[in-house]
Amino acid sequence: MRYLSLFLAAFSAPAGTLFLPAYPNALLVFDEGKGQIVDRIPLVTGTPRAIRLSPDHEKIYVTTIDRNGIEIVDIATRKVVKNFVLNTETKQFRFRGGAPDPSGRLFYCVTKEIDKLAEHYVVNKARYTVVDLDQQKIVRTAEIAPEDQFANEAGFGRFALEVSPDGKYLYQFGQTINILQTEDFKLVDRIQLARPDLFDLENIHFGADLDLIGEPGRHISIFNSADPVVHNKVFGVARFDLSTRQVQYDPIGPAPASMAGMQVTPDKKFAYTVVANGALGNRRCEFWGIDLSNNQIARKEEVPCRSRFSFGMSSDGKKLYIYGAGFEIEVYDAATLKHERTWDLKTDITPAGIVVLP
Repeated sequence: MRYLSLFLAAFSAPAGTLFLPAYPNALLVFDEGKGQIVDRIPLVTGTPRAIRLSPDHEKIYVTTIDRNGIEIVDIATRKVVKNFVLNTETKQFRFRGGAPDPSGRLFYCVTKEIDKLAEHYVVNKARYTVVDLDQQKIVRTAEIAPEDQFANEAGFGRFALEVSPDGKYLYQFGQTINILQTEDFKLVDRIQLARPDLFDLENIHFGADLDLIGEPGRHISIFNSADPVVHNKVFGVARFDLSTRQVQYDPIGPAPASMAGMQVTPDKKFAYTVVANGALGNRRCEFWGIDLSNNQIARKEEVPCRSRFSFGMSSDGKKLYIYGAGFEIEVYDAATLKHERTWDLKTDITPAGIVVLP
């Protein structure tokens, strides 16, 4: 609660709503203006592992880990309108998340099937998978190309997926961008970002989608790149058009050892991230405020390091949140990068992500 007395008169509380995944099986509805939980949406299939906002901002897709379930939450009513599990008595499926198609009927993901036999288990290779949300079951799978198998095996589909606006193509963002036909998962194109279009870069790695600056038909994310001569790593923001397959990138500065995502203000003029350099006792964490008009770091401020945390932003872009692996949300002023208050959730939240709505 420090600094609260200094800001109380002038502080204009954000009026948005946060949807936070929580143990053991719920989504918390948190009112930013009140600074408290106003509702709790119970999940039927278990602990949330990943959450994703639908393109129309009317639904939240939740994948759960207990029995590998999928749940759809209606934002207006704050109720689960559909839920089912993929596991059966003899089969288990492992996956981290996925992407719905434009119709909201199909859900694309990468799954790993584990068969339970009489005396042992058989762990199969990861496969591209289509789940029919109406039939509530897997309706189609396809093999993953040998050169992409290792990356998908390690994370059970940890790379971001997007479906094109016409529903015909599936994009998987990793160290390359793989474009596949949704009807048969045939590889249409593999964009090697190092060349030839981006001739001055050795490689680019796309990160998680930035929801606040997302636009229909575009994938926007953080990337790290390295030049081919001295391998100097830099980071920036990349925008990928799902229709034209064009990439626009804006390098910002030297890449730190690690970065806890990036959040961009609704007016798209400023961005924030938390970076860490060093290790163990020498680790140092900082807020970086980035002016997107000139792609320069405008200000920095040291922030206490945590072994595990997530980084978010209020719906109006005026407050920054550090949360996860605990019961609190630490609130910082985006203009000063100073700590303002701590919201006690009285519930442990999972690292599945956060959905912020105005």
